[in-house]
Amino acid sequence: MIFFSTFSALLEVQNTIRYPFGVSQGLKVKSVNPLNIRYMSLSVSTTSVMEHVVSENGAPPVVLLHGVEDDFGGVIIDVKNSMDYEVFAASLRASISKWREEGKRGVWIKFPIELVNLVQAAVKEGFWFHHAEPNYLMLVYWIPDTPNTIPIYASHRVGIGAFVINDKREILVLQEKTGHFRGTGVWKFPTGVVDEGEDICKAAVREVKEETGIDAEFVEVLAFRQSHQSFFGKSDLFFVCMLKPLSFDIQMQDVEIEAAQWMPIKEYVAQPFVQNHSMAKYLADLCIKKIDKGYVGFSPVPTTSGFSDKPFDLYLNRRDMN
Repeated sequence: MIFFSTFSALLEVQNTIRYPFGVSQGLKVKSVNPLNIRYMSLSVSTTSVMEHVVSENGAPPVVLLHGVEDDFGGVIIDVKNSMDYEVFAASLRASISKWREEGKRGVWIKFPIELVNLVQAAVKEGFWFHHAEPNYLMLVYWIPDTPNTIPIYASHRVGIGAFVINDKREILVLQEKTGHFRGTGVWKFPTGVVDEGEDICKAAVREVKEETGIDAEFVEVLAFRQSHQSFFGKSDLFFVCMLKPLSFDIQMQDVEIEAAQWMPIKEYVAQPFVQNHSMAKYLADLCIKKIDKGYVGFSPVPTTSGFSDKPFDLYLNRRDMN
């Protein structure tokens, strides 16, 4: 995004080429209401077009923010260059007026963390917080007098629990040094949180390796649980995954893990915690049915969608599909 703060400011193109504001090539003049102002579209190259609002009373020009249209009738503004707070506020007000006239709907404005001093100006114009990442803050604004259809940001954390069983009907269990089960003596499945951009099946294999040193092969998703008001008040998805061990010598990670072992499944099920907590008992019964009665879970099948070329895994009951 390229901004002007005064009438005599220079336009920076790709950080290397500068054009004076007075260049006349490609000028277009249109009426903009309700502010009774004119804006000029200044073409400075085949790929870069800047728009300017000029007041009728000879006041300094106001820059219209240049955005990218999304697929839903909205516009996305990616703020990249520093500018004066008052200049930005004026530009934003003028831009909203123009977008309203053009029938735009949602407005997304992305601030890098080093420019968060401009956030207050957007909030004063009616923008609200949508989400944040380590390096930016995203605000949104709904223009028309219709119900707001801007989607909420992803609100779920994704976790896995790994059911790893060997040919002796022993399952891989551990006790934790930290967290809710610290000091309780409860033996539990290896668990963990899926990293950003990581597949569920790969996360299960990784967590087992990190916590116990056991190499394993993903088999199926046996079940999943959704809960709410969990981590920082957000929702939580937890996938119970079955894995086949490829190694058996436990090399415990001792920072978070107190103990780890192969435990007969009957001994695991007999724990008071498992017997007294419905979810733990459901999962234990499910695992037994898997190895004894042929319960079928969901296996990953590589695929793509019509909306993106990026591959992903579709989890389905492969046996019944065949």
